[in-house]
Amino acid sequence: MKFRSVFDVIGPVMIGPSSSHTAGAARIGRVARTLFGRQPEWARVHLYGSFAETYKGHSSDVAIIGGLLDYDTFDERIKTSFSEAEKVGMTFEFIPEEEEMDHPNTAKIVIGDSESVMELTGISIGGGKMEVVELNGFPLRLSGNYPALLVVHEDRTGLIASVSNALAKKDVNIAHMEVGRKEKGKMALMVIEVDQLIDQSIIEELKVLPHIIQIATIAD
Repeated sequence: MKFRSVFDVIGPVMIGPSSSHTAGAARIGRVARTLFGRQPEWARVHLYGSFAETYKGHSSDVAIIGGLLDYDTFDERIKTSFSEAEKVGMTFEFIPEEEEMDHPNTAKIVIGDSESVMELTGISIGGGKMEVVELNGFPLRLSGNYPALLVVHEDRTGLIASVSNALAKKDVNIAHMEVGRKEKGKMALMVIEVDQLIDQSIIEELKVLPHIIQIATIAD
């Protein structure tokens, strides 16, 4: 594993006690909140491995809820996230699971409201870093270390090239890209991490491409 700076080793500025179990957990929750696009009304958090065993002692539970409230890792409100969630009307439950996962620090977050439900699985990989490994049944790898575009689209020939060309015209460099689909010719997902902040004009240009269903963004 390569580190970009000393802060990748010691972790981010954060509310403790653990970079893996607290900061990483908060970031998983916050990415889920960002992709959902609004404050969820409820959350079910399934915890696996080390998360399931130590989530109360290491404050992984308050960190995940803090993330779902859109708090960053250093936000003091993480400490009181349970009561803050109650203030905004978000209910939640934690479900420790016995199933073994590929990574010991795994959380599956299911959030929703009256309009929709979203399911995200994330892992905390150390130093406050996390990766999203599944979104609504799509396997993927989203690090959260770069600005990112998530493009839900119909599985059509040439669409990946059209999106890539649109980014190239705006001088946006792709750092990492993954594509996945559940079934040939049906719904598919592009995950594109880029080196620059994503301008709204880029999003508007992508939205008008044929067969694009939805676009979400994550800022670095």
